[in-house]
Amino acid sequence: MNPPNHETVPPFPSVLRPPPLPAAAKAPRKSLWLHGLLFIATALTTTAAGAFQQGANPFTDPQSLALGVPFSFTLLLILFCHEMGHYSLARWHGIQTTLPYFIPGPPFLIGTFGAFIKMNGMPRNRAALFDVGAAGPWAGMVIALPAVAIGLSWSEILPRQIGAEAPFALGTSFLFDLMGTLVLGVDLDEVDVMLHPVAVAGWFGFFVTFLNLLPVGQLDGGHVAYALLGDRHRLVSRGFLVVLISLYFLPGGWNGWLLWALLLFFVLRVDHPDTVDRDTPLDRKRRALAWATVVIFFATFMPVPFVINETPTSPAEPRYERRYRGPQEKLLEVQLAPRPASRSIMGDR
Repeated sequence: MNPPNHETVPPFPSVLRPPPLPAAAKAPRKSLWLHGLLFIATALTTTAAGAFQQGANPFTDPQSLALGVPFSFTLLLILFCHEMGHYSLARWHGIQTTLPYFIPGPPFLIGTFGAFIKMNGMPRNRAALFDVGAAGPWAGMVIALPAVAIGLSWSEILPRQIGAEAPFALGTSFLFDLMGTLVLGVDLDEVDVMLHPVAVAGWFGFFVTFLNLLPVGQLDGGHVAYALLGDRHRLVSRGFLVVLISLYFLPGGWNGWLLWALLLFFVLRVDHPDTVDRDTPLDRKRRALAWATVVIFFATFMPVPFVINETPTSPAEPRYERRYRGPQEKLLEVQLAPRPASRSIMGDR
């Protein structure tokens, strides 16, 4: 009996020779059109979102759509590489899979709900499961890391405005903090940084990576946890579900954690299904890569990814001014107050 279809949410080549790859079935023309149309739609919505982030309105000023290209191109490249990592390793192990489906979203925050692929079947052993599951996050980080580094180097350092607080803020992670200190070479407790759109896209690349690496169910992290721990993955998966719910109830907790916990419990499921060969453990190289993947998860993890502040800002402050706060505050702030016409939203370079 053929195994059921499985989807990967929104590495490295196998060290063992994979089985011969079956002849690739030609994708139906309708399917190729669907992939192409979804990608074009997502490119438009993410570009519009990038323009809105710069304080422009592409609906009333179509020429301003160009302001969103740096953000859109970087974000789509991260998502594309993430999904092609899954696709390439699935094909390497002889698993038929689709090309990525991109999901357009409202063009206000980032303009997309991510991307996914469909696999016709499931890896037969834990080694193949690890290769396919870990390939996406690793491939995405190959783009996200230089995007953050380059974007930070293009960002503008500003004097700290004491008492200014943005109504909307993006949380930050240990890795983003570290890269901010290394790239900018300043004391982040004493300055503000207006982030370049490429850095913002890189931040969302980190966000997508740690969400997918949550060690629950059939998320990428669930694949890695099952491949590494076998049946013991259930303790980790159920424990992390409790952690997500706990983060929601903490003071200042992110409401999204409760939504994620419910989605994982009722839709994606908490426990990972067994592979055909469930007993053969990972070899030494894959175990090392699996633990390195765990390090990436914790380095990019954000306990509070988004913050809504109720304190209003002064009307004189710039609109959509992103601030990277230092280690004590750990916030990326986005000012929403009207900005003076004389100030460039991109920063003077």
